[in-house]
Amino acid sequence: MNMAYQWIVLDIDGTLTNSRKEIPPRTKQALLFLQSRGVGVILASGRPTFGVEPIARQLELKRWGGYILSYNGGKITECATGKTVFRKELPAGAAVQLAALKQRLGTELLSYEGTCVITENPEDPYVQKEAAINKMEIRKISSFADYVTFPVTKCLMVGEGNYLGQIEPLVAAELGESFSVYRSEPYFLEIMPRGIDKAQSLSWLLEKLGKTRENLLAFGDGYNDCTMLRYAGLGVAMGNAGEAAKAAADRITDTNDREGVALMLEEVFPGCTEGKMLSEEPCIP
Repeated sequence: MNMAYQWIVLDIDGTLTNSRKEIPPRTKQALLFLQSRGVGVILASGRPTFGVEPIARQLELKRWGGYILSYNGGKITECATGKTVFRKELPAGAAVQLAALKQRLGTELLSYEGTCVITENPEDPYVQKEAAINKMEIRKISSFADYVTFPVTKCLMVGEGNYLGQIEPLVAAELGESFSVYRSEPYFLEIMPRGIDKAQSLSWLLEKLGKTRENLLAFGDGYNDCTMLRYAGLGVAMGNAGEAAKAAADRITDTNDREGVALMLEEVFPGCTEGKMLSEEPCIP
């Protein structure tokens, strides 16, 4: 067993799951086997927690003591207990500020409440895409600024990709130092609390676990994965990854539709895709 990498952290969309939003069979088998040998699994996604939980159940993270980093690291859930062990929220008054900005720029805005995506425009195709990815219902609200008076970890500004690319610097400049603004997809502009990204939250979690970045093997494909790919002891970009993610990574594997995660896991942990015993003693994270 490769003792160096005691935790595996995976982005979901475009990385762990294929184009059908399914975990490929060899990848799933390898991750289940490695957990049975003591290697921990962390799911790190821009999705809300509700949207990550079905994937966590498939990989049996509750049984094996894994973690969910949702909202790009804005919230960390301990799967064994279901407890939130870390959370950071947007500043008070963010909804009013964001609603005014989206009105002026002609984009759409959404956030999350329980099992629902909340928005003023349920018919927006990008709002519907976000809801479909996470298998969440869409709840129409009459006024984002008036309704969202409760703490939220993330808002999403959505729209056509080229246009969002043009306005991204403007949004970041206008929101100022209390926010982090970046795209996870061409049509999704993430609005997060300042200082929150996957690497920052992983650093907090690893300290809690008594581990270091050298113990971490990370997989990702998007701009929002760049920090964790640079942070990990071994950062692996998918073959379908954007150029920024590939530049941030130590290695590049095959695509998410060609079992890229499984191929790299087999290289790091030989025999894991076949469920072979790799050592006499399990690796204890």
